[in-house]
Amino acid sequence: MATPLVIDTDPGIDDALAILLALASPEVDLRLVTTVHGNVELAQTTDNALRVLHLAGRSDVPVAAGARDSLVYRQPERAGHVHGGTGLGGVRLEPSPAAPDPRPAVVALAEVLLAAEAPVTVAAIGPWTNVALLLATYPEAAERIGRLVLMGGSAARGGNVTAAAEFNVWADPEAAQRVLGSGVPAVLVGLDVTLPTVLDDDGIARFAAAGPVGEAAAAILQQYVDHARTSYGTSGVVLHDALALTEAIVPGTLGTVRRDVVVDTTLGAGRGQTLVDRRTVSDSPTAVEVAETVDSAAAVEFLVSRMAALTRSAG
Repeated sequence: MATPLVIDTDPGIDDALAILLALASPEVDLRLVTTVHGNVELAQTTDNALRVLHLAGRSDVPVAAGARDSLVYRQPERAGHVHGGTGLGGVRLEPSPAAPDPRPAVVALAEVLLAAEAPVTVAAIGPWTNVALLLATYPEAAERIGRLVLMGGSAARGGNVTAAAEFNVWADPEAAQRVLGSGVPAVLVGLDVTLPTVLDDDGIARFAAAGPVGEAAAAILQQYVDHARTSYGTSGVVLHDALALTEAIVPGTLGTVRRDVVVDTTLGAGRGQTLVDRRTVSDSPTAVEVAETVDSAAAVEFLVSRMAALTRSAG
């Protein structure tokens, strides 16, 4: 039976690719998409999620809007310089016929968790504000999370938005600390494994040639390709969120080690840094599985082959 899945996201170019990957994967059953502040403002991330689902012919998947800002300190900075003003690289997808779910994201997530017949995988690929709110307000629902796959942080590579911090954690460090210290079974998919995992032009061309969904995805990715070349010196797209979804879809894709992790929530230069204790394997009940190794070529091939299959079936 397919694993029930919820994606908590802030689309975002790589978020859009991650949603499409989940829809292309029979191992999971996408029950809900919740949206959060992050790459662009909440209203835009919500509209983008609806449009991406509609692109793939899955407007039946509900989309519930969540936190429009971080828990404690307002986070006015977004990532339009990376994702474009609308969050999808300047591409205007067709509007969805579906309206957002009227429930707040945390309520919708709690109801999905409590109603599920099996433990639910939750993939949080934007700032983790919604997840922190769920833990605080619906602890009985949080117990139904079978696995929490978190895109964010870094163990050894430093940051991508400051010298110390990765964007998702930096966007709400207090929420990140609450989530990482919760004891919910979690995998932390950070820059150590995402930065080496690069989708090049040939891979994009393969799924772009398969049909209209792939063509739209390739167009969305173009701005991201340009940004990656400038920022990281890579020859293609760094697969941050899609790699986290790959681990959610096929557990064990990434090599993980159980580590203690805390987040710097001070207001200094280290704010948002994930401090990973790599000295030893941890047996603490609040330790998380930190992704430390990846077969990048296999991960890219998984994405490309699934995307090509999705775009053929949707076309």
